[in-house]
Amino acid sequence: MPAHTNPLILASSSPRRQELLALTGVPFEIFVPEVDETCSLPPREAVAEISRRKALAVADHHPARFVLASDTLVSVDDRALGKPSDPEDAARMLRLLSGRTHHVFTAVSLLSPDGTLRTETDASSVTFDPLSEEEISAYVASGEPMDKAGAYAVQGRAALYVSRLEGCFSGVMGLPLYLVRRLLREAGCPGL
Repeated sequence: MPAHTNPLILASSSPRRQELLALTGVPFEIFVPEVDETCSLPPREAVAEISRRKALAVADHHPARFVLASDTLVSVDDRALGKPSDPEDAARMLRLLSGRTHHVFTAVSLLSPDGTLRTETDASSVTFDPLSEEEISAYVASGEPMDKAGAYAVQGRAALYVSRLEGCFSGVMGLPLYLVRRLLREAGCPGL
């Protein structure tokens, strides 16, 4: 009998990803890998590469388990916006997004116990209303942007600024559940 009770490991410390994955009803454990997230590929390819790195890093510690990993980047003018390094960086990103449409790419990788690694990427478009400097300053001061790709949380206060979203809401949050469902079903992960 295996020592673990949950067949799935989520390779993420993100509370948003944990909350979203819990919606599937599939029991899971969390293991946060140490992974180099620098990547010079274009945003869509970069999230897939980093997601794969995360899944493979967890598999080194937990062989023969299902491992789910994800990565999200915001892209404007074909430039990736990751998590802001400080409040000034967050304000800079929000100025770039103000009054414009940008893309959010979220990749999901599932590593099966047999070593099969599958990765799919969701692409969504988000349009922000124009933001005043006062709104940007107040939002940055709230702290919400600091650990979010593109310096905003669509499910939080930033919802005030989103005038249009085309694509997957949970993908913009950081874990496209339709892709998770598909990958888990196709791989035969128990519980779904």
